[in-house]
Amino acid sequence: MKTLFSRLAKHAVVAVLGASVLVGGAFAAEEDGGTPHYPLQKPREQSWSFGGPFGHFDKGQLQRGLKVYTEVCAACHSMNLLSYRNLEDLGYTTDQIKNYAAEYEVTDGPNEDGEMFERPARPTDRFKGPYANDKEAAAANNGALPPDFSLLAKARAPERGFPTFIFDVFTAYAENGPDYIYSLLTGYQEAPEGKEVGEGLSYNPYFIAGTALAMAPPLSDDLVDYDDGTPQTVDQYAKDVSAFMMWAAEPGLPQRKQQGFIVLLFLAVFAGLLYFTKKKVWSDVAH
Repeated sequence: MKTLFSRLAKHAVVAVLGASVLVGGAFAAEEDGGTPHYPLQKPREQSWSFGGPFGHFDKGQLQRGLKVYTEVCAACHSMNLLSYRNLEDLGYTTDQIKNYAAEYEVTDGPNEDGEMFERPARPTDRFKGPYANDKEAAAANNGALPPDFSLLAKARAPERGFPTFIFDVFTAYAENGPDYIYSLLTGYQEAPEGKEVGEGLSYNPYFIAGTALAMAPPLSDDLVDYDDGTPQTVDQYAKDVSAFMMWAAEPGLPQRKQQGFIVLLFLAVFAGLLYFTKKKVWSDVAH
């Protein structure tokens, strides 16, 4: 048994040292022209209203994020899994949702003549995308297919590594997706000296799949008008649309966190009751 534990400990040390060498080598490879580790810079952690076990979505921020998406992002990116009626969660009334949906034309049918036709969208319809299909989308963007925004805040969530992910279990941290999107939107910069960027690409060290991406910087100051007096800056736009995308990807996130906290609290109390019950039942039994 002692030999077995010794071997396991030896393998654990080797694994940790090996991982360190791989990570260190990955970052060093960026300078040596080898295969680097992406993203080159870790996403910057932000303070989100929905963070922590008692977090909640800020409806005002979500409404601003919807505005940024509608006026900027929706020109290229779809949100196929979201229905207009879901906007009720953002605090919009039924009439407001109907008016918002009616701004878009969707294909319906067939009619009595067997033909498809266009009609104004209804609250029950999914968000209207900017392109008819993926091939049209790629052709309009120099061959690069703009990703759908429905689940992007969950899909683009870089691993935080050891030991951070262990603490994330206890802090209910699930904001690495919004952190990444915010960092990407605000992380465009000039390429370092000696670093070549392909034609039509923009350098961004926060990009998860390389050093440059086909999407040019989409945000600029005063690009979207806010009615509530919130600063109209790139930083604020990025935060608002990132929060909106997190809500779209997991609208029940705050409820899930709160229920998980209640379950853990129940299990802790239940474990204590079991312990004292065991002490009571076996208190008169000689050991």
